[in-house]
Amino acid sequence: MNYEVTLGGMSLPSTYADRNCSLARALEVVGERWTLLVVRDAFFGVRRFGDFAAQLGIPRAVLTSRLKSLVREGVLTRDELAGGSVEYRLTDKGIELWPIVRALMNWGDAHYSPAGARRAMRHDEDGAPLDGEGRCRDCDVVVPVQEIRTEPGPGFEPPRSAPDPVSGAMNSPRRLLEPITTRE
Repeated sequence: MNYEVTLGGMSLPSTYADRNCSLARALEVVGERWTLLVVRDAFFGVRRFGDFAAQLGIPRAVLTSRLKSLVREGVLTRDELAGGSVEYRLTDKGIELWPIVRALMNWGDAHYSPAGARRAMRHDEDGAPLDGEGRCRDCDVVVPVQEIRTEPGPGFEPPRSAPDPVSGAMNSPRRLLEPITTRE
């Protein structure tokens, strides 16, 4: 079978036989830069369209496309709230992406952040740091995403100007998946 993926107006053929490669299929869902950044921000508590757009600096049309795709694939849910607002939340399938997001952040810190990790991850229960695999250095358990606290690490660079409310919340010590609420 031949499939085409559209990227920036260009169609990229996908010719792997019967899409029988799990890695290739996974990359079709989350292998695009903006998509992974949307997923990363969802882990950090971003839930509203306007907050994703402002935080990422992503064109609104691209964000709309990525959110629709992630909802269609079951990575995010789209929840309509009272008053007409909409929130996007990671599903269980989306939360399963945490080890990949964490690994890419660790790799980026190791190779592109000479001052150290930009974000430190801690076990919220006992405050101990997590190793690269997400294991608590005190109690020696792999900590579930819902129990991970993130805070600025040694490689964190404070913004040069006053941060917007979403950035301010994301850069403060907080639990992953804890919603950031702002007005759209």
